[in-house]
Amino acid sequence: MIEKMKFLSITGPKEDIDRVVDQYLSKYEIHLENALSELRTVKDLRPFTDANPYKDIWQRSLQLKELFQGEISGAVPDMDLEEAVRTVDAIYASLEEFRSRRAELEASIKQMEESKERISPFKELNYNLSSILHFKYIKFRFGRISKEYYEKLNKYVYDTIDTMVYKCQEEDDYVWIVYFVPKTIRKKIDAIFASLHFERYYIPDEYEGTPSEANSILEEKLQQQRDEISSLNQREAASLAKHKTEVFAAAKRLTTFSNNFNVRKLAACTAHEKATFYILCGWMSAVDAEKFQKEIEKDSDTFCIVEDDHENLISPPPTKLRNPKLFRPFEMFIRMYGLPSYDEFDPTMLVGLTYSFLFGFMFGDAGQGLCLLIGGFILYKMKKANLAAIISCCGFFSTIFGFMFGSIFGFEDIIEPVWLRPAEAMTNLPFIGKLNTVFVVAIAIGMGIILLTMILNIKNSLKQKDLEKSWFDTNGAAGFVFYASMTAVITLFMTGRALPAGIVMAVMFVIPLFIIFFKEPLTAIVEKKAEIMPAEKGMFFVQGFFELFEVLLSYFSNTLSFVRVGAFAVSHAAMMQVVLMLAGAESGGNPNWIIVILGNLFVCGMEGLIVGIQVLRLEYYELFSRFYRGNGREFRPYGKA
Repeated sequence: MIEKMKFLSITGPKEDIDRVVDQYLSKYEIHLENALSELRTVKDLRPFTDANPYKDIWQRSLQLKELFQGEISGAVPDMDLEEAVRTVDAIYASLEEFRSRRAELEASIKQMEESKERISPFKELNYNLSSILHFKYIKFRFGRISKEYYEKLNKYVYDTIDTMVYKCQEEDDYVWIVYFVPKTIRKKIDAIFASLHFERYYIPDEYEGTPSEANSILEEKLQQQRDEISSLNQREAASLAKHKTEVFAAAKRLTTFSNNFNVRKLAACTAHEKATFYILCGWMSAVDAEKFQKEIEKDSDTFCIVEDDHENLISPPPTKLRNPKLFRPFEMFIRMYGLPSYDEFDPTMLVGLTYSFLFGFMFGDAGQGLCLLIGGFILYKMKKANLAAIISCCGFFSTIFGFMFGSIFGFEDIIEPVWLRPAEAMTNLPFIGKLNTVFVVAIAIGMGIILLTMILNIKNSLKQKDLEKSWFDTNGAAGFVFYASMTAVITLFMTGRALPAGIVMAVMFVIPLFIIFFKEPLTAIVEKKAEIMPAEKGMFFVQGFFELFEVLLSYFSNTLSFVRVGAFAVSHAAMMQVVLMLAGAESGGNPNWIIVILGNLFVCGMEGLIVGIQVLRLEYYELFSRFYRGNGREFRPYGKA
C-alpha cells in the first residue's frame, strides 16, 4: 500500500529555522522539495547563502568517533550544542598533544634509523669515529666497491699507491671499505679509486666511539623512543576510553545540527528588509501532517499551510510504501523493477502471494519446503536479509503443495497425496486427448492471473486519466472482454458444456478486437481532438492489422507461458525419482542415505534457484508488463536519505 501524502509549506522568522527543524521536523519524516522551484510564481524569494558554522566541528567529531571500535552499549545520551562543541574541542586538543609528540618521535626515529643504516656496514672498523673525522693531515673515504674491482685493487693497484685500505664488511656483490690517504695526494688517489667504481658514502660528524659502539648507542636510543611511542599510544587510548560516551553524544548532536543547517539548501527566504521569513516545502504522510499541525498550534512563530490539490504542484508526490510486515521483504522485487508512482497500485502484496504460490506449486515437496521455511526464517532473524524472508515464505507454500502432491524429500510412498501426484495425474480433454492435470491447472491459473492484471491496469489507467489504456488497449476494457470471453469459451468447451450462440460469440470476440484496432481514433473522439484519423490511412490499416495479429499471438503465448509452472512441478518429481533410483530406494532395499541427502541438497539448491528465477520472470513479464509502470520516486525523509 502507498501512504497518503500531504504537501506542506512551513514558514516563520528566518533566524528561527534551526529551532523549527530541530524541535519539530526532526520528529517527523518529511521529504523536502526545493522551495524556490516549488514557489517559482512567488516574487521576491531568494536562496539561503549562509555558510554552515557546524561543518568543521562536526567533521572533527566524526574523526574522533572513528577512533573507537563498535558502538556504545545502550542509547546515546542527549547533549546540548554548546557542551558538544566544548567536548569535541577539548578532546581534540588533548589528542593533538599526543599526535604532535608522536610525530616528533617518529621523525627522530627515522633520522636515527638512517644514521644506523649508514654506519652499520663499518662496524668492523675498531677505531673512534670522532678521531677519524677530525684528522688534519690524513683524509679518509668511507664507501663500497664491487668484489671484481676489489680483487683488481689488491692485485694490480694497492702496492703501487700511497694509501691504506681497511676492509669492513663483505656482501654478495660488494665490499665495504675505508681507505686513508695523505692530504697532499688525495686527488690522485681519489681518481684511481673512482676508476675502480668506488662508491663513496659520507659519514656525518654525529657518532660517538667506534662504529660498533655508535651502532649500539643508536639502537638503545631507538628502543627508548619506541617505548615512549608505545607509552603515548597507551595513554591516548586510556584518555579516549574515558570519553567514549561523551564523543558519541557530541557527534550525535553535531550531526543533527549540521544536517539541520543543510536544510537551508532546499529552503527559500523572503527579501524584505524589516522582516525576513524562511519557507520550507515538502511532503509528509497524512498521519504525520495532522500530528505536526496540532503540535505547532500554540507556536506563534511557526505557520503551516497544507496543499491538498496535488494538481497545483510542480513536483509529483513521492512514494512511501507501507505494507504488512509479512509482505515487506517482497518490496525488494518492486524496487528492482521500479517504485509505483503515487497514484498507482502498489503490487507488493500481489507479488508476495503470487510469487510464493507459484513457487510452491513448481517446487512441491513437504520435506524440502520445510527446510526452506525454517532455514530462511533463521537466516532472516540473524541477518535481516529480505531474500531469506522470501525464501521462508516460499518454503511455506512448498510444504503445503508437498502434502497436496504426497511428496516428502522425494519419497512418494510415505504419505498419500491430498490432491494428486504431478507425474501421474492425467485429464481427458476434448480435441486434445490426455494431458497432464497440472499443465491444465497451470494454464487455468495463468488465465486467472492475466485477467486480474487486466483489471488492475484498468484501475491504474482510470486513476491516471489515461482513456486509451483504460478502455481501448490490449490490457484495457476491450482486451479484458476479449480475453475473458475466450477463457469462458475454452472452459465451456473443455468441460463439455454448450457454447454461446454465434451472434453472442461474434459480439464477444469481434467487437473488442475492432475496438483495439481503432483505439487511437476512438481515443481522439473521446478526447474531442480535431484530427481523428491519421493522414496516411493506408499505412494505418496495414500497421493496425499486424499489431492486431501480434496482440492475438501475445494472448496465446502469454497464456502458454504458464505451462512452465506445471512443467517444473513434474520435473521436480522426476528429478527426485532419479535421486532415489541412484540411492537404491526404488529397488525395495535399504537406500544409501548419503546419496539421498546429497541428492536432496543438490535438487533443493539448483532447482530452487531456477524456480525462483522463473517465477520472477513470470512476475515481471506476464504480470507487471500488463498493468505496472513503476515510474515513481522514493520518499526520502531529510536526514535519512
